[in-house]
Amino acid sequence: MFLLIDAGNSRVKIACHDGSHWLLRSALDDVTQLLASLPAGFRPQRILIANVAGPAMAERLQQALAGFSAPVEWLQASATRCGLRCDYAQPAQLGPDRWAAAIGAWQQLRADCLVVCAGTATTVDIVRQPGIFAGGCILPGLDLMLEALSSKTAALPRAQGCLPVEALLTPPTETHAAIRTGCLHAQLGAIERMVALLPANAPILLAGGHAEALAPHLGARARLQPWLIMDGLLAIATESGKNATTGESS
Repeated sequence: MFLLIDAGNSRVKIACHDGSHWLLRSALDDVTQLLASLPAGFRPQRILIANVAGPAMAERLQQALAGFSAPVEWLQASATRCGLRCDYAQPAQLGPDRWAAAIGAWQQLRADCLVVCAGTATTVDIVRQPGIFAGGCILPGLDLMLEALSSKTAALPRAQGCLPVEALLTPPTETHAAIRTGCLHAQLGAIERMVALLPANAPILLAGGHAEALAPHLGARARLQPWLIMDGLLAIATESGKNATTGESS
């Protein structure tokens, strides 16, 4: 039994897996809901956490999990894990969410791909054969871009509404659409420039709260993978469980 936690800047996602099937995958509004959200009788044997929300979140998670005796791993990126090598000079600098998403992508495809996590921040990372995390870029997420324009300028509003796919084909003729179009172009531009570094037709895997807003503009290469970080955490947890049994190092 595995309890997997992805603690991001906006939401905390949890997942439970029994070794064969997902028992639960859910997003929480508050960490205090964690125990009440678990399946009845669920007692994890391993707990794996990717936390990018800082020390205060770590403390709250520790308090929420205090009743479990299962070992807890606070994920950090490393030189290698689950068949993926990290090309960072100092792997520990890489966010655990990006590392888990890259591992999830590699476990799923075993091929060149672009991994996009579009949340509070947008991360755009390259995974290459034969199993290399080749790095990537970080930019403000869509909401942060919109918020920055409204809070740091005197005349621009907080843009409202959503844009149909065809809206990007013509210049906007009103301010709200101009702001949303500009921010969306910025997100898509980063993705398109990064995917151009990969072979033609390499897939783009999209996770995060804004993934659905980006996917329609990226064509057939785009694949929505809302639980990609959880897929990576599961691969790490199961590998760790095997190594704990055999005494091997991961």
